[in-house]
Amino acid sequence: MGRGPGAQHVQRRNEIADAVLAIVADRGLAAVSLTEAAARAGVSPGRVQHYFPAKQQLLEAAFERGNELSSARIRAKAGADLQAAEPRLVLTTVLNELIPYDAASQAHMRVRQSFHALALADGQIAARLRQLYDAFHRDMTDLLHADQNAGHLARDTDPHRHAVSLVALAEGLATNVLIGVTTSQAAQQHLLAAIADLYSRA
Repeated sequence: MGRGPGAQHVQRRNEIADAVLAIVADRGLAAVSLTEAAARAGVSPGRVQHYFPAKQQLLEAAFERGNELSSARIRAKAGADLQAAEPRLVLTTVLNELIPYDAASQAHMRVRQSFHALALADGQIAARLRQLYDAFHRDMTDLLHADQNAGHLARDTDPHRHAVSLVALAEGLATNVLIGVTTSQAAQQHLLAAIADLYSRA
């Protein structure tokens, strides 16, 4: 996009979204407001309102920014070209990323969970999440299909069913971590054991 007005617009939105993620990491979702986001980003409340007229739009921007930063962390661990990486490595890295393990991932998952709560009362948000999950499940299914074709998974394995189950397991464990039912390390070990069990049946 270069360094023109469009790039500046994206940069300012990202700075505000980063500020929201930082607020969530420090004080939780309840502390997020236009005024707090402006103070954290070092801009005027009017500037924040120009980009995000309502709190829900602030949270949506933080949700998208969190996904973007999460994708960058995944590529740092599994490789810049995920298509060329081992499917099991990508699968494990992506699912592990759903379990909070530091301040950044915890803020991301808190915002993500807030969207699940909003979707219960907002049909548009629910529809958007369904689209995101359809794509997510499809990506995870493709990884399992690839390993099945390579002989790493049993031929009678249902890749889609297991993809959906593993995503649900990871997100359930993430919730338990967020509310203090279990630790991040224990949750990750549980997830890794489930993946190992699936692959051991080959």
